Amino acid sequence: MDSTGAGAAGVRAQVRTRDGWAVQHAVLTVTDMTGSQVLRATADEQGAIRTGQPLPAGPYTVIVTAVGYAPVASSAIVTASGRMDVGSVVLARQGGAELPPPGAWTIDPMHSTVAAVAQHLGISSVHGRFTEFSGRIEIAEDVEKSRVEAAIKATTIDTGNGMRDGHLRSEDFLNVEEYPEITYRSSGLEPAGPDRWTVHGDLALHGVVRPVDLDLSYLGTGPDPWGGVRAAFRATAELRREDFKMNYNQVVAAGIAAIGTTLKVELDIQAVQGESLPMG
Repeated sequence: MDSTGAGAAGVRAQVRTRDGWAVQHAVLTVTDMTGSQVLRATADEQGAIRTGQPLPAGPYTVIVTAVGYAPVASSAIVTASGRMDVGSVVLARQGGAELPPPGAWTIDPMHSTVAAVAQHLGISSVHGRFTEFSGRIEIAEDVEKSRVEAAIKATTIDTGNGMRDGHLRSEDFLNVEEYPEITYRSSGLEPAGPDRWTVHGDLALHGVVRPVDLDLSYLGTGPDPWGGVRAAFRATAELRREDFKMNYNQVVAAGIAAIGTTLKVELDIQAVQGESLPMG
């Protein structure tokens, strides 16, 4: 059965959020120019819509809907092959200023990632992550008074290279023996657009405390298999090593720094409603 091949008839679409997450069980409806419905299909767990039913050639209207998202309508043409390739459909969450329900949320490190990217030799990137961290989010009734606190074990830095990780733990960089913990405490929250917020806070790193803003996207809330409720977030920030007194800057040929001075921090966070994490 060739339902996914390039020449297959039917409708092809991919439904995602603006942050690239699949919108599961989104519904795609196709109507002809008289307004009559000719096809209705539901996205799978990857947000993909694939149908094998050929459609008569001609123009159609495509409407994609999903609970909690604003509907999207567009025009499409079916070719003589009976195929309609809608492509990527991006849905925006309704009520973009909303955050999860008020109360305590506990960051789940097993289903979250704390990562950083630095330029290497001016031509590529070094990707690293911290494997042990914890945190708590408090969503307030007045959402702009919500707070977040997080702690990271500096010694758990992992770039996939043992020698490099040892150097990063040394006095040249993190100095984990003297500063074993990296902490972040928010001081304010303000909207920055639909589903987006700016988190103001203080980062304590390498014995230095400096204000750092996080560009936060709220990705949604839903049940988990263990009877809990989860909220998902993505956050990014940029740090300068010099701001935290990490001044090691070996220079190689042509005056190029071995490790770039700017770090891009990327956080993919799942938080569980309540003061503790469920088993699983």
